[in-house]
Amino acid sequence: MLLTMNPHTSASSSNYSILRSFAAISLAAALAFSLTGCGSKEAAEQEAKQAPSPSDLAQNQPETHGTEVKSVELTTPLKQDWVTAGKGVYDMKCLACHKLTADKLVGPGWAGVTKRRQPVWVMNMILNVDMMLEKDPEAQKLLELCMVRMPNQNLTPEEARSVLEFMRSNDGEK
Repeated sequence: MLLTMNPHTSASSSNYSILRSFAAISLAAALAFSLTGCGSKEAAEQEAKQAPSPSDLAQNQPETHGTEVKSVELTTPLKQDWVTAGKGVYDMKCLACHKLTADKLVGPGWAGVTKRRQPVWVMNMILNVDMMLEKDPEAQKLLELCMVRMPNQNLTPEEARSVLEFMRSNDGEK
């Protein structure tokens, strides 16, 4: 609500003068803040130009490649803390490309994957994508089908194992 004061009313002219001065100072302060507080468009554009691009950030992040997985020990029943951790990894790193159903998104759907593939295959596909695409005929078929190479997600063996446990849970194992 904007208060206005008429100098011809019964209020004293000194009160009017004080109110007018206060309004002028407030307006000047608001204007100064709006011009300097948030910075200018040019300054923001300059900062954006100096910031590293996503590809620069990706280049600076070292890829980790695991040693080929030769065996995986499965647990019965499933370890629920691993399932929960695997769901967290899925939500953060896998969800954008893989559905939990059989439907293809960017990559293949995950439904039934632990019924079709051995645990060692799944672990190596997660940890050693390059090796799998070079050597494994099934991985090469998936690349032809999806037409997009799965990126290295830089997971640790423990994170990959939790993803496998989550996949097993997704496939109905208890």
